Amino acid sequence: MSLGLLTWLGLDALSVAPNRLVQGTPLSPVEALGWMVTLLGAMFMACVVWLAWRPSSARLWTALGLVTGLLVAMPLWLSGAVVAVLDPDMPQARVGIGPGLWVLLFLWLLVLVELRIRLRLRRVWVWSLLLFVIAIWGIALSQWLTPLALVQEYQARSEQFLEAVLYHLALVGAAVGASLLIGLGMALAMRRFDGLRRLGFGVLNSLQTIPSLALFGLLLAPLAWLGNQVQWLGALGVSGIGWAPAWLALVAYSLLPMVRNTYVALEGVDPGVIESARGMGMSPVQVFFQVRLPLALPVMLEGIRITTVQAIGLTAVAALIGAGGLGTFIFQGLGQAAMDLVLLGALPIIAMALVADALLGALAERLRRREAA
Repeated sequence: MSLGLLTWLGLDALSVAPNRLVQGTPLSPVEALGWMVTLLGAMFMACVVWLAWRPSSARLWTALGLVTGLLVAMPLWLSGAVVAVLDPDMPQARVGIGPGLWVLLFLWLLVLVELRIRLRLRRVWVWSLLLFVIAIWGIALSQWLTPLALVQEYQARSEQFLEAVLYHLALVGAAVGASLLIGLGMALAMRRFDGLRRLGFGVLNSLQTIPSLALFGLLLAPLAWLGNQVQWLGALGVSGIGWAPAWLALVAYSLLPMVRNTYVALEGVDPGVIESARGMGMSPVQVFFQVRLPLALPVMLEGIRITTVQAIGLTAVAALIGAGGLGTFIFQGLGQAAMDLVLLGALPIIAMALVADALLGALAERLRRREAA
């Protein structure tokens, strides 16, 4: 939190530009809303630092309340700053969120996670706090923060944005689902044939070393030829660009963590438990589905979690070969030197990855607790 205090006092909070094409003028918190509001925010952050210096249960609960208050106050402060810095005679003016506010948001969320761990709060309480903060941000963005450049980029592409989000999720889901089925089959085969295990992991490790753009490029020519030669594949949209090479590349990158975790999970089941199940008269199929697979699920879920988070990020790169998704906004923004358009594509990807990681991690933890009980 000390770093947050230095960020608040030392980095720019906003930038103001007369239009989309002109570079914005950076503004510090003092230049935006004056010394009084800036010092008030610094005092709240200093209080959190003081409370964390010699933590106790009461101090940590107080710090949690202050951090939640700071997260809620940020959009309200930003709304007031937008009104203060915008010139009514310049309707095309745009306000950008500066690096100071982004760093502060990141640091406060880290502090929130740390306080959850120290206070041993259940995940549901943290999610409730985050949903409350998100609701405040949503109200502010829809009512008072429309001059923000990020909001204006969204409003100009709202329909495309929704389509991109759904397409991104569909491509990730298809890749993770396929890698789960293939990975389970490969893990079962590797457990049966030792030579296949060495060969399989060697090939999968090699695939991971190929850069994503290079793998996309290697798939262009064969898929274009296949789409032209096989009529029904061409009708499905298989070609050198688009969803087909993106999906294949995502599956290829997803296989190593999926196969490795599945193999380790199945091998890690206690042999004594398996022998007990066999002694009870269970068939091999019953042993697998009723004993080995349920016990292996927590570790398998870790593989699914790693694969999902990785696929969410890699799908953005697939936009370079016409696969669509949120990466389209990122590369359009880079081409136009419009960083708010880049953020329009990047922020939902970060949010998807965090939500997927939290949900799958919580599910794996719950399964472990059920096994321990």
